[in-house]
Amino acid sequence: MFSRWNWVAYGFYLVLNICSPDASSGLVQSCGHIIPESPVLALGSNFTALCILNESCLDFGNIYASQIIWKIKNRLVPKEQYREINRTVSSVTFNDTSALATPLTCNILADGQIEQNIYGITVTVGLPPEKPKNLSCIVHQVSRFTYVMTCTWNPGRHTFLDTQFKLRYSWPEEIFPDCIPKDVNNSCTITDIQFFVNTEIWVEATNALGQAESDPLVVDPIDIVKPLSPQNVSVSSGVLPTVLKLSWENWISDAVMTLKFNIRYRIVGDTNWMEVPSEDTASPRTSFSVQGLRPYTEYVFSIRCMKEDGEGYWSDWSEEKTGITPEDQPSKGPPIWRIIDTSRSPASCWTVHLVWKALKPFEANGVILQYEVTVRDKSSLSSPVKKYNVTSTNHTLQLPEGTYEVTLIARNNVGASPPSVLLIPASNSKAPVKNLRTLPKHDKLWVGWTAPNSYVLKYVIEWCLVSSSSDCIIEWQIALGDVQGIDLKGIKPFKCYLITVYPLYADGQGSGQSVKAYLKQDRPSKGPTVQTKKVGKAEAVLTWNHLTVEEQNGFIRNYTILYKTIDGNETVVTVDPSKTEYTLSSLTSDTLYTVRMMASTDNGSRTGPDFTFTTQKFGKGEIEAIVVPVCLAFLLIVLLGVLFCFNKRDLIKKHIWPIVPDPSKSNIAQWSPQVPAKHNFNSKDQMYPEGSFTDVSVVEIEADDKKSFSEQDLKPFDLLKKEKSTSEGHSSGIGGSSCMSSPRQSVSDSDEGETTQNTSSTVQYSTVVLNGYRDQTPLQVFSRSESTQPLLDSEERSEDHSGGADTTEQRQQYFRQNGGQDETNTDRPCFERTKQITHANEEDLVGFVQLQISGQSSQPLGLGMEKNTQEAALSRVLQTCTEGQTVRPETVEENPLSVDEMPKSYLPQTVRQGGYMPQ
Repeated sequence: MFSRWNWVAYGFYLVLNICSPDASSGLVQSCGHIIPESPVLALGSNFTALCILNESCLDFGNIYASQIIWKIKNRLVPKEQYREINRTVSSVTFNDTSALATPLTCNILADGQIEQNIYGITVTVGLPPEKPKNLSCIVHQVSRFTYVMTCTWNPGRHTFLDTQFKLRYSWPEEIFPDCIPKDVNNSCTITDIQFFVNTEIWVEATNALGQAESDPLVVDPIDIVKPLSPQNVSVSSGVLPTVLKLSWENWISDAVMTLKFNIRYRIVGDTNWMEVPSEDTASPRTSFSVQGLRPYTEYVFSIRCMKEDGEGYWSDWSEEKTGITPEDQPSKGPPIWRIIDTSRSPASCWTVHLVWKALKPFEANGVILQYEVTVRDKSSLSSPVKKYNVTSTNHTLQLPEGTYEVTLIARNNVGASPPSVLLIPASNSKAPVKNLRTLPKHDKLWVGWTAPNSYVLKYVIEWCLVSSSSDCIIEWQIALGDVQGIDLKGIKPFKCYLITVYPLYADGQGSGQSVKAYLKQDRPSKGPTVQTKKVGKAEAVLTWNHLTVEEQNGFIRNYTILYKTIDGNETVVTVDPSKTEYTLSSLTSDTLYTVRMMASTDNGSRTGPDFTFTTQKFGKGEIEAIVVPVCLAFLLIVLLGVLFCFNKRDLIKKHIWPIVPDPSKSNIAQWSPQVPAKHNFNSKDQMYPEGSFTDVSVVEIEADDKKSFSEQDLKPFDLLKKEKSTSEGHSSGIGGSSCMSSPRQSVSDSDEGETTQNTSSTVQYSTVVLNGYRDQTPLQVFSRSESTQPLLDSEERSEDHSGGADTTEQRQQYFRQNGGQDETNTDRPCFERTKQITHANEEDLVGFVQLQISGQSSQPLGLGMEKNTQEAALSRVLQTCTEGQTVRPETVEENPLSVDEMPKSYLPQTVRQGGYMPQ
């Protein structure tokens, strides 16, 4: 807490700090001040400042020097640097002014509470000026009669202070006004100078910390003159093709000084200057003839001058002027070479491409108008010389094989060049160069070789860019015979070049030696694409194509094959770059492999795409080793089966293919139901001579089962019953179809109505042939067959095997005909359907026994008719149907009956010794 007096003192202190009347200035006076006031200090020196308080402030504010604090740019100075001298004075000391900044302030801390600024100063830190060095002056010629002198010097280090420089000069007896530089501190120009008088020149530098002067320079201004360059330069050609004359004007009077000159020149397009020897132009002049120039060449000229004795400075170069030397005859013949193409030439003939290079301008010495080509056959002296005038740089000839000498001359407006001679030998039989090699050097490709033992006139170096898509375009160059290496220019990086060197001798040409080279190599543009040629169980043959020259980008050093399974480790194989095929071995069968291929050059590698393949499950021959034995075993089994079947063929035939007799070859006996004829046949051949009949006609009888037959009608069939016990137990029926149709089971003839049964598989067939022989009364002829053909199931009737009271009804079914017709229709013919057979001649009927049945024709009926009523009815029907009629074997055209409606009739028969006996 401030006391009342403290507050009063503090207020008064503020009033004094703000304003206080002053008798001299009327301005406010501070309570203190700092000594020194705004000092300029040397950088790195010691500095002490004093803050002095006024006595008038002490009585009112209780302010003392112990309460003073120092600040640098509002940053508190450590109290260790303070010193209280007395109750009104405090000092601060800085050992190094490098860290001293501005402003430096003195402040008071009243009662330890309020900080109040008492006074502040600006501190300037810098360096004193150094002695100016390297003072030099030059007099510039501005016009013919105007000169100015400019002096320059080195001002030294930066002082961080405002430093003033003055250029001062004087004669021994007169001092001239100082030259004050403007905007710079290292040069000044004096416009009023005098020649032929020694003048002392020096530089003075001054700032707040000190002053320095340079060493004086004493010089006559005439010795430091830089004259103007020659003016109005012109170039003119003379008579000689190697000389051009220069002319110019000098802008300085010989009375002031005499001059010497320097002339330079160059060919247009070239950057290198050539100079005329200085001794040739060391005297005053206004023209000069430059000699030793190239004919018909454009040159650029420039001139400068200086004081003849060499004192002073060279003038600037004059403006450039050009001139062209006159033409001259070519200095040398064009370099010529040949390319012999035998692939497109006829036999024993060459296509020779003569090529030559255009002369360089300094060799042509003018405009080449034409070339003269002369070809001389050295193999035949009598051959005429051929001459050609060509305007291009190539010519093609068709020449027979031999040795030729080609001469080439170039002509311009002045004359002809020396001839260039090329010898084309019949064969390159001379020694070639040795140890041909290449080496890249920066952007050039160096080609070197070892010279052969014989003397070589010159070398021809051919090179061409190797390409897979175009022909090699040959470039060539000629080198002198004493050279064993040249640099090829224009070679592209990453491209393959074929380089060939031919030595040329006085009497022939050596064979060429070739080498491929790259200026720079890179890794291939792409990797090889690998494929499989053949895949086995444990091996795979991989194939690939070489990369094209454009894709290689360098020499392929090797191929690398990388292959692996899906989850296996990768295997690496290195292959020679000349190979295009490789066999992978020790592979796992039936396994998927992934393979890729990498091509490597000296500068890197590139990998091709992945390729997958699967090895085979079985190796070569394994399948054959399994299949062949199986097939042999199968063939053996088949062969054994065939042999077995052959040996058992009868048994197999019996079970699979039963014997079916041919009815046309059956033995048919003839019989008469009433009076059988007696025949004595000793054999079947007599009984049935071969060819006795060819066809059989089967007649179907329409028998009405509703009619009753009389006992007399059925009497002829009694004999059938009597012979039953002696028969073979088989009977054959006569059906309504062919001999092969409608076989039936044999029917029992038991009077007690026993059930009919099959007794054997042997069946006898019989056929009734009704026909009149040579317009005679038709006969009933019964032919008997001894066929063993089993009856068909369709002919068998289960009713025939049933017994009891149905026996009669079952047996009547064999004679049933058209049961649906009216019984009273007696006019209807009994034989309505017959089968046409081939008409038998007289010999066909010899084998038959013909029986005449008086008053009637007998028809074969079914076997097993037991009752007399049935037999009588059948007899009457037969008699009625046959009276006054002749039955012929012809087909009656009616609607065909169904199988069930078709009437059936059977008549069993047998053959006995001496004739036919009814059974």
